[in-house]
Amino acid sequence: MTESIDRTTSTGKDEETLGSFAWFVVKLALAVFIFRSFFFSFYSIPSESMMPRLWNGDYFVAAKWPYGYSRWSLPFNLPLIPGQIFSDAPERGDVAVFKHPVDKVDYIKRVIGLPGDSVAMRAGQVILNGTPVPRRQAADFVVPISPNTSCAWGGRAGAGTCSYTRFRETLPNGVSYDTLDFGRTPQDDFGPVIVPEGAVFAMGDNRDNSQDSRFPATPGGGVGMVPQELLVARASGMVWSTDGSAEWTKPWTWFGATRGDRMGQGI
Repeated sequence: MTESIDRTTSTGKDEETLGSFAWFVVKLALAVFIFRSFFFSFYSIPSESMMPRLWNGDYFVAAKWPYGYSRWSLPFNLPLIPGQIFSDAPERGDVAVFKHPVDKVDYIKRVIGLPGDSVAMRAGQVILNGTPVPRRQAADFVVPISPNTSCAWGGRAGAGTCSYTRFRETLPNGVSYDTLDFGRTPQDDFGPVIVPEGAVFAMGDNRDNSQDSRFPATPGGGVGMVPQELLVARASGMVWSTDGSAEWTKPWTWFGATRGDRMGQGI
């Protein structure tokens, strides 16, 4: 008996399989788009301006819903949302991801001042609404030196490490966090300024190594007063961290470069 192949049936099954796969890809892309736009998105830290909490080479997840949604919430900044919807005001102490007011690049800083607040600095201490924000000196912050973590001019180099003077700062709402101090710098004395309606005053925790709201908004530099409509997400937790020593073409170097003790930490 001669076997024959039903080419029509075979071709039909192939087309059906290809169509099912294409529809699966569309659904997957749509799910990822919705997840990244409205729930969580992933970011990396490219600088040392938020040390000691966030290090260069950290990868973290940030919640998208706390500040509402706008075109800046969407992948590729797609202009699908008119204005800002479901917006909510940030709180002092939030570690916020936002678009730079000029060049719209992602930045991350800590919210210090809200609309109507008076913000100043004297000798490195934040003055909020005329009252110095409590700060106490803590144990030095010691960080391993690596390709992703240098020893800046305000640090003290040791045997493969760098030490910085650290302070514990507590805002009026009770939020506490650590900051670094390199010593007296021009930006240690600032203001006072009044935060305008619809904006926030944001600062890096690495106070002497941060281009933040103390500086005018310029591309690649200071951010000035940050419009709340440019707030994108609130940092939530660490998912991965690397010291930058790995080579992607050498998989055996990946494990040694991973900073496992930082993974899973809250922000």
